[in-house]
Amino acid sequence: MYFAKLEFFNPFSRSIKDRAVFNMLMKARERGEINGRNKLFEATSGNVGIAMASIANILGVKFRAYLPKPTPTTTEILLRVLGAEVIRTEFDTIDPAMVEFVKREAEKNNAVNLNQFENEDNFEAHYKYTAREIEKQLESIGKKPDVIVAGIGTSGHIAGISKYLKEKYDTKIIGVVPAKGEKIPGIKRLETKPKWVPMVEIDQIVEITLKEAIEGAIKIARNDGILIGLSAGATVRALEMLRDEYKGTAVLMFPDDGFKYVEIFERYLSGRI
Repeated sequence: MYFAKLEFFNPFSRSIKDRAVFNMLMKARERGEINGRNKLFEATSGNVGIAMASIANILGVKFRAYLPKPTPTTTEILLRVLGAEVIRTEFDTIDPAMVEFVKREAEKNNAVNLNQFENEDNFEAHYKYTAREIEKQLESIGKKPDVIVAGIGTSGHIAGISKYLKEKYDTKIIGVVPAKGEKIPGIKRLETKPKWVPMVEIDQIVEITLKEAIEGAIKIARNDGILIGLSAGATVRALEMLRDEYKGTAVLMFPDDGFKYVEIFERYLSGRI
């Protein structure tokens, strides 16, 4: 039996990233690192930036988003609507070099860089809350989490979920990454060294192409009427590939919806992918 956790019900970025950003910001405020005089700088390819821009507005804090070069124009527009300052860099992906670049920019400008890629409050949000929600939601229908399929981005959500569930169950964790030479928004290859992957047990890594991720999203749209994002589409395709290897109750993490990826869908539908 298969279930999907629809994280686009979160209100700010319509994505799972609301959880990490809210926790990072609240913990930073508690530590006295953020006040109305600060600026926030963050490397982001989309959802973290949108969540951070939204919550920063509520807190009265200015936000600057540093985007990798291939970021969809839709994301940049949404950030500008939210009042964020947007810097589109020459980096092709958010790799360690881009993360270090944004750290230095923050230091030079006396700004706060929460750094989603290394911030333990990211991991904590998913260990304490996301994973427990999965557990309780399944308990309510008499199920337990046998398999979790999730993309690897910062690795905060897959690692937090893995640690929590493996402490209590024999849950198998399947991590989804882009195939070599491919770029899928929201997930990254292990060569980018996601911080929390080596610290937890991930049972299997599956590589997915952009085309396969798009087709996974389209399949859900046409079969279930739900517009999911591309990292969610990648989890759909990964589970299809492994369907015969894993039994029991599987939960697919759908981190966001498909609306931010209209440009990529258009390229696919016009035969350019």
